[in-house]
Amino acid sequence: MIVIGSMVGSGIFITSAESSRLSGAPGWLLFAWAIAGLLTITGALCCSELATMMPRAGGVYVFLREAYGHSIGFLYGWTLFLVIQTGTIAAVAIAFAKFLGVFVRSVSPDNYLVAPISFGGYAISLSTEQLVAIALIALLTWTNTRGLEVGKII
Repeated sequence: MIVIGSMVGSGIFITSAESSRLSGAPGWLLFAWAIAGLLTITGALCCSELATMMPRAGGVYVFLREAYGHSIGFLYGWTLFLVIQTGTIAAVAIAFAKFLGVFVRSVSPDNYLVAPISFGGYAISLSTEQLVAIALIALLTWTNTRGLEVGKII
C-alpha cells in the first residue's frame, strides 16, 4: 500500500494539469477521474483478497511467485527495484523541482547548466530543474542511509 500511496498521492499533483488540458471540458475530466477511481478500487480489492489468501510478507512478489513460480517472482522483484521504484522516485523529484520553479524562477527546465549536446538523434543536457531533482534524491538517500537520528530532524 505504501507504493500505491506514493504514486496515487503524488500523481494527482503531477498529472492534473495535463489531464485537464487534454480532456477539454470539466465533465470529461471528472468522468476520467471516476473511471480511474473505480479501476483503482478494483485493483485494491484484488490485492486485499490475495493478501488475505496469502498472509506472508512480500506483497506482489509473493502473489506472482505462488501463481507463476520463483523465476517470475524473482524477475518482478528486480524489475520493481531497478525500474518501477526508480521511475517513481524520479517522477516525484521532477514534480518537486517543477513546483519549486514556480517560487524560484531560476529553477527551470529551460535554464541550462550544460547546454544540450546532440548525438545520434539524442540530446544530453543538465538544467537547473534536473539539478534540483538530483540534489533532492541525493539528500533524501543520504538521510535514509543515516537512520532515524538524522531522519527525524528532516
